[in-house]
Amino acid sequence: MPVFETSPNVNIHYQVDDFTDPWRETETVLLLHGNAESGLAWYGWIPHLARAFRVVRPDIRGHGASTPMPRDFAWTLDIIIEDLVGLMDRLGIARFHLVGAKLGATVARAFAARRAQRVKTLTLLGAPPPFRKDAAARVPAWTEEFEREGLENWARRGQSARLGGGFPPQGADWWTHYMARMPVSSQIGWISTIACADIRADIPKIACPTLVITTEHSGLSSVEETRAWQQTIAGSRLLVLPGDSYHVAVSDAERCTQATRDFIEAAADELVIQGDKTCGAPSARGGRG
Repeated sequence: MPVFETSPNVNIHYQVDDFTDPWRETETVLLLHGNAESGLAWYGWIPHLARAFRVVRPDIRGHGASTPMPRDFAWTLDIIIEDLVGLMDRLGIARFHLVGAKLGATVARAFAARRAQRVKTLTLLGAPPPFRKDAAARVPAWTEEFEREGLENWARRGQSARLGGGFPPQGADWWTHYMARMPVSSQIGWISTIACADIRADIPKIACPTLVITTEHSGLSSVEETRAWQQTIAGSRLLVLPGDSYHVAVSDAERCTQATRDFIEAAADELVIQGDKTCGAPSARGGRG
């Protein structure tokens, strides 16, 4: 199990998937999962993405096989970003393509704005609004439920909106039990801070090529609400897929993977045309070293 010690007594579990040709210099993609998930959430992406790119999928601290965090841990986006920077430094990857789903897209937007020199492209899937006005008011009720019952009932109630009406029932049941494994102490801290984070000031600072993917009837944010912040990112693109899920990275995994791959490859070609100085350096491209 690959593990990176980001700080004393805090380990970040991660997986690297690379099925590219061994003689070819390879670009790297960093995948950031959402709330109460882990790197496993990207299972539908790996067969399609890892043939073309080196893929890094960490379990964000407190999630999955990474170290659980105490309830009173002082979560901030900058702490999570520093964990990820440290991991990519450990792997010798200076610049990479960043992909985030759900609250992973909140982390990804802040990362791209605050560490612009590290991010080549940004892809956001099922991203919540930059500031969720009603989130803080719901934290006390969430906290009380998590302490009393754990996460299973909460996860089950939200699966229809999360995964969409067309997702198979057995799949929704699997996702419920998967999300319920999140440590309660981690979830209480995460949901009361990262889910309530205000990244409105970060959005206009994102300068890399950006693709935003949502669905026509997402229960998390309407197309109009998504377009409103997406258009403040210079040169960004919005892809709207049919459906009603907001976890579009899972409900439409193959289509989202192909769109992301096409977007990254087109952006990489454009960087070469423009003479991006980092494109020839293995450390910048995530070469095999």
